[in-house]
Amino acid sequence: MPWTRSGPAPAPTLAPPARRRPPSRGTPCWRAAAGFTLLELLVVLAIAALATTGAALALRDSGAAQLEREGERLAALLESARAQSRASGQPVAWRAQGAGFRFEGLPGAGGAQAWLDAGTSARGPAVLWLGPEPLIGPQQVVLSSRSHPGRTVTVATDGLRPFAVRAQP
Repeated sequence: MPWTRSGPAPAPTLAPPARRRPPSRGTPCWRAAAGFTLLELLVVLAIAALATTGAALALRDSGAAQLEREGERLAALLESARAQSRASGQPVAWRAQGAGFRFEGLPGAGGAQAWLDAGTSARGPAVLWLGPEPLIGPQQVVLSSRSHPGRTVTVATDGLRPFAVRAQP
């Protein structure tokens, strides 16, 4: 059995369908059909700029980052050894060696430590004195990498402040 509508059938009309007037310039329909607003374009450009900046920071030169990490690690180890020297009253020396470095004078020193990157080496004085005195002389060590010979990182102190890392171009 075919489906039927309940209720009266719609009345047929003889009038032609109503014509729609084109929207005038002052109505919202006219502006919506024109395209993107300046504000929308600026928001898209700001998002694209943020994404580009994030990508540029993520693709940073790994050789420079590795050398800076090496310098920050060395600065932290030197400050730790300096604090242990002051606490124990024993003089401590840091010595650069071929593929790494070692701390001498620390109680329970574990021997030589290797650089994080095998291409890293120390230039300048091969010994830093971290003695038990609260004030030590100004000292610095310059780190370089074989993979990036033009880049160096300096780990230095003025004798009063902690060791800090400065990147050289």
